[in-house]
Amino acid sequence: MLKELTQMFDITLDTLKPGDMARITKVRVRGPARRKLLDMGMVAGSEVELIRKAPLGDPIEFRVKGYNLSIRKNEARQIFVHLVE
Repeated sequence: MLKELTQMFDITLDTLKPGDMARITKVRVRGPARRKLLDMGMVAGSEVELIRKAPLGDPIEFRVKGYNLSIRKNEARQIFVHLVE
C-alpha cells in the first residue's frame, strides 16, 4: 500500500532505500550544482536506482544512465521522484 501511495505523490531521492528504482519528476536544485546535476543525467524522466548511503547518510550513491553518481543529501532532498516497479 505504501508503494501505491508513493506512486501517486512525489517523494524525494533522499527517502529511497537501497535497491529502490525511481523516475525523476522535478529537479529543484539551484545554483551551479543544478547545471552539474543536469549535465550528469539527473533530468526529469530519467530512471535512478539508489545503490547505497554512506554510514552517516551523506553522500548517497545512485545509478543513473548506466553509471554511478554520488550526491549530497541536501541535493537529493531537492530532486522529486516517483517509485518505479
